[in-house]
Amino acid sequence: MGGLPPLPAQPRDVAWPTRDWPTGAPAVRDRARLDGLLARAFDAPAEGPLGKTYALLAVQGGRLTFERYGFGATAESTQPSWSMAKSMTQALVGMLALDGRLDVAAPADVPEWQAPGDPRAAITTDQLLRMSSGLAFVEDYVPGSVSDVLEMLYGSGKADTAAYAAGRPLAHPPGTFWSYASGTTNIVARLAAKAHGGDFAAYMRERLFQPLGMTSATPKFDAVGTFIGSSFCFCTPRDFARFGLLYLRDGVWEGRRLLPEGWVDYARTPTFQQAGVTDAYGAHWWLGLGGPGSFSANGYAGQFIVVCPERDLIVVRNGDTPLEAKDALRAWMAEAVDCFG
Repeated sequence: MGGLPPLPAQPRDVAWPTRDWPTGAPAVRDRARLDGLLARAFDAPAEGPLGKTYALLAVQGGRLTFERYGFGATAESTQPSWSMAKSMTQALVGMLALDGRLDVAAPADVPEWQAPGDPRAAITTDQLLRMSSGLAFVEDYVPGSVSDVLEMLYGSGKADTAAYAAGRPLAHPPGTFWSYASGTTNIVARLAAKAHGGDFAAYMRERLFQPLGMTSATPKFDAVGTFIGSSFCFCTPRDFARFGLLYLRDGVWEGRRLLPEGWVDYARTPTFQQAGVTDAYGAHWWLGLGGPGSFSANGYAGQFIVVCPERDLIVVRNGDTPLEAKDALRAWMAEAVDCFG
């Protein structure tokens, strides 16, 4: 796809990290600048401006070159994905597309939308992945406010997250309005499980986690068995980095294609967004956090997997940052990524 930086191949002399990460010395542009950023993240008190940073990792040229943990976390500590799980859901959809079981361009197979004349029946899986379904959904994380995401995860929708999200009415014609909504991902996760038709937890292990060596990966399911793909797949930071490497390597792992050809380009191709939206989005991946050409899986409270093809770089951050510090953390993260290369 035109305009996208090429995705680098795994260097011939670097082993895939299916069992253990190959390591190397970090290539750092400005060590003093990086040290200052690290002090703000790891040496400041927990109530400081960035909250707690549990982990920061850098992978350069397929090698783990930088790794630091703080606030009691270790390399073995699993961390919450929050919305980074959305990007994992996108990978699972790609695997089903590779199997010929799911066509993202077709109208989504959602039972709640099949009544005659229901305009939601026109919504495609692609529009769901691009957060352009047009469904009304309030993505607000402030307790006490009107919030569909909190109601879905912790209130009346928690037993059947996809049904809650699919029950929302249209606010805009499908494909005409971008609006980030966690509910759409749980609809997609249910679609994926239905397309597979079997034990979806086993499919996730066999097709995604085991091939990459993501032994810590722990997805969560609601009471009816739907993967809560909007929010819940716990992993160690090293396993989050493995997932990032799958995308940096164009969906290929140890010479085997796990994602369809062009699927990663699809993920990082910008989605139409109406005027006034500042953060660029692809298909269940954010765009540009680590500079032009980068794409990232972002999660609540400051979880990030930032993929930078032009520098063959992945940076992972896990932590617990207050919502009011979100913008400060994003600026910090962009600076930290810029230090490596």
